Order: sequence, then structure tokens, then C-alpha cells
Amino acid sequence: MTKILLLSDTHSYIGDEVLKYVAQADQVWHAGDIGDITVTDKIKALKPLKAVYGNIDNKTIRAEFPEHNRFTCEGVSVWITHIGGYPNRYDKRIKESIKQNPPNLFICGHSHILKVMRDQKLDLLHMNPGAIGKHGFHKVRTMLRFEINKTTINKLEVIEFKRT
Repeated sequence: MTKILLLSDTHSYIGDEVLKYVAQADQVWHAGDIGDITVTDKIKALKPLKAVYGNIDNKTIRAEFPEHNRFTCEGVSVWITHIGGYPNRYDKRIKESIKQNPPNLFICGHSHILKVMRDQKLDLLHMNPGAIGKHGFHKVRTMLRFEINKTTINKLEVIEFKRT
């Protein structure tokens, strides 16, 4: 069993209230718009990190993290990218690839809107954790945590913070 904390759109912010949840996870996954490399440095000091760069990220972040990160966690194939779209509305940059080789779990950020939904056609679970940073139009800062046990994703929880 692996406990995952899923973040996106930190936009250079990683406060103690977020790091508390980082410390409780086995792994942290970040779906882009990191903002400042110190964000991922703080996470990596506590837990293993898998991340991608987003559209606001500079060349330092882009040199460390890929645009797409495909891997397997336990028995679940995962694809993380920043701009990915949603079931039936995937971004044109990934549309054909996801149809030809769908993962079990597809993760993106970018919209600042938390969504978890099933793609029945491709038989995958889509997650967007929303935005945990303080920059953007969102009124509530959100992230997700869940567990992967062999091929099962369970104990999905939304974590919310008021925007200050």
C-alpha cells in the first residue's frame, strides 16, 4: 500500500499546513505550475516526489521535471501532465496518445478546479487536485490524498484550505 498526496498549482507557495500532509504521505505527486524550485526542494526533503512542469515554470524547473511523467505505482499505471483536459475533452497535445495507450490513472492540473471523474470509454480514472497555491482565481485551496493498494485506488480524500 502506498499513500499518495497529490498537489498542483502551488505557484511558489508551500506552507507548513501543506507540509504537514507531505510528512504523512509515502509519495508526493505534483501536477505542475510549481512556481519556484524551493517548493519541490522542501517536498523532496521530506518525501519522494514525482512531478511535471507547468506553463508558468521556468527553465530551472523544466530542467529537473518533464512535461509528462508516466510510471507505475504498485499495479496502477499513472500519467501526470499539467495541461491534459478532461474525459471527452482531452487537450489536443495528448488526445491521440491517451486513446492509444491509456493509463489507469490520468492526472493533470492547470484549471485550478478540483475534479475526479471516470472516463468510461478509456476505462481510466481522471484526477485534478485543483490548486493548493495562493495565486489564481480559486477561492478554496485544494489537494487530494489517496492510497494505492496493488491495483486499487481507495481512501480518496479532498483536503481544503481557505484562501488567505
